[in-house]
Amino acid sequence: MPSHLAIERFHRYIHRMTEYQTVNGDETVYRDGTIKLHGPEGFEGMRKAGRLAAEILDALVPMVQPGVSTEELDRVVREMTLDGGAVPATLGYRGYTHSCCISINHVVCHGIPSAKTLKDGDIVNIDVTPLLDGWHGDTSRMYIAGEASLKAKRLIDVTYECLMIGIDQVKPGARLGDIGAAIQKHAEGHRYGVVRDFCGHGLGRLFHDAPEVIHAARAGTGPELKPGMFMTIEPMINLGKPGVKLLNDGWTAVTRDKSLSAQFEHSIGITEDGCEIFTTSPKGLHKPPYE
Repeated sequence: MPSHLAIERFHRYIHRMTEYQTVNGDETVYRDGTIKLHGPEGFEGMRKAGRLAAEILDALVPMVQPGVSTEELDRVVREMTLDGGAVPATLGYRGYTHSCCISINHVVCHGIPSAKTLKDGDIVNIDVTPLLDGWHGDTSRMYIAGEASLKAKRLIDVTYECLMIGIDQVKPGARLGDIGAAIQKHAEGHRYGVVRDFCGHGLGRLFHDAPEVIHAARAGTGPELKPGMFMTIEPMINLGKPGVKLLNDGWTAVTRDKSLSAQFEHSIGITEDGCEIFTTSPKGLHKPPYE
């Protein structure tokens, strides 16, 4: 169980509005549309938050099995986050009442944990964001409960390739559109659909900040990438068409054609000669099968 101090820390954070964060008691960071540049302190903060996020996803690997409920996975995420000295950024975010998002099969993103249990062959995305010492470590990873179909496995493989191909475009002097163009070319080369309705984002002290990182774009367009920028790259790739719809719960996004969807996400920081991935797996568990 989390300690009393961890629970108190959670209650200090849960009331915060989503558009700003107060740092060190008096400095307030706002979402004002500007792309923020960060120095060594920011990189160190993001390394710690990102590592905790990745450790949580690593710990879930043996748990994602047929018969396990998604609310049980959410409980483990919450306890590991609190025990790691952080709080789940999603808990209380715009009324969301869980510590992570768990999206199964045709759910594109923002799936809500519940008593529903996983079935053999389910493909599962788990998205976590611990807020540690004021910095957000945002990452998601795919899992397979039992044995998935060959089509599902191939979708997962290509989606991970899309993530890493997008990250490969990140360096000072490149343009934001280069990321989406590379992802789109690879996904559509496999006749998959690239979701347009959701995107990556800037982050750091704020959970969601500028810029928006579109995963289907035109190369050479958008803001120039500069050292010190922090952002997520998180392509959502559908086995069918790219269209999505939002369910009545106001959170869960699903594919319109009920085709399978997959997603991977990393938080990165742009360096002088490329980028640093803050959320890489310490155990090398980058994509399934996890052995």
